[in-house]
Amino acid sequence: MENKLDLLPLELPGVKLERPILIAGPCSAETEDQVLTTAKQLAAQGVKIFRAGIWKPRTRPGAFEGVGTVGLPWLKKVKEETGMFVSIEVATAHHVYEALKFGVDMLWVGARTTANPFAVQEVADALAGVDIPVLVKNPVNPDLELWIGALERINQAGIKRLGAIHRGFSTYDKTKYRNNPEWQIPIELRRRIPELPIITDPSHISGKSGMIAEVSQEAMDLNFDGLIIESHMCPEKAWSDASQQVTPDHLKQIMTDLVVRQSAIGEKPRVTLDELRKKIDLLDQQLLETLSSRMKISEAIGKYKYDNNITILQTRRYDEIMNKRRDQATDNNLNPEFVVKVFEHIHEESINRQNIIMNKELAKK
Repeated sequence: MENKLDLLPLELPGVKLERPILIAGPCSAETEDQVLTTAKQLAAQGVKIFRAGIWKPRTRPGAFEGVGTVGLPWLKKVKEETGMFVSIEVATAHHVYEALKFGVDMLWVGARTTANPFAVQEVADALAGVDIPVLVKNPVNPDLELWIGALERINQAGIKRLGAIHRGFSTYDKTKYRNNPEWQIPIELRRRIPELPIITDPSHISGKSGMIAEVSQEAMDLNFDGLIIESHMCPEKAWSDASQQVTPDHLKQIMTDLVVRQSAIGEKPRVTLDELRKKIDLLDQQLLETLSSRMKISEAIGKYKYDNNITILQTRRYDEIMNKRRDQATDNNLNPEFVVKVFEHIHEESINRQNIIMNKELAKK
């Protein structure tokens, strides 16, 4: 399916957003003093675009869900007192109307909203006839088509100053990230729509302030266009997502240390050899994490076999696995002999793990 968007540069009046674009501010607008103090500290660091959550979609009821419309005059004061542009997340038509009424300069559609085409269409309908930059976060699940579909809906409403936010993807397995970056997905988005700006959200990907610099550097190394980072004047007292926010001073250090390699002058963004190699590195890391998870299950199987007095090697099961993997290799356009060799080694290590577990259990007696 052709991916074609009608786009204009992602610009704000008087400010051409050049790489790296930086959007920063607290996860949530909590009080007028917190918003203005944080904004002034960020403005002193040279930040031009301030972000703050007004409505916060939370996973479970009872968590702080934002101050709502009462916080919008605070953002208006930020504009008046610092000269910064202000941006917020919108999830409904009401949010859009309220944001526009109070002069918000940039909007973004959150990950939970992107996952629901009906909700995205409601936001798109509310934006019809409006000229404002809009960013669309990836959906919570790793679904590129759903992400592109949300971008198309907003674009078809007449929004041409459009960009994407890569904030990582939810996963059941525990990893070092709050949201697994799955870098290959925004890389594929860049390949399909090379003129679309992609902003990375290191705060939501990492979930930890100490990892924000690392994720930010990865985003720049992959030639993405900018960063949206949560920054709070006093992160430890934040009302939401305290662990992933940094002080304005910490943010300044992150940006100072950031190495930004520019594309060749005049070139349109494209996937380079370095980016393809980076993609392989990321996929290899995922392979290793998957193998680690598989071996943990093998150890659990070893414990089950010991408890139930079952032999480690089950020949019939092994034959079923190898025959199935051979068929799956063909279905996935892989050499069956190559895949069989890989799974022979995986099976050998699984047997070793089970043997170790059974010996440990026996030694306890």
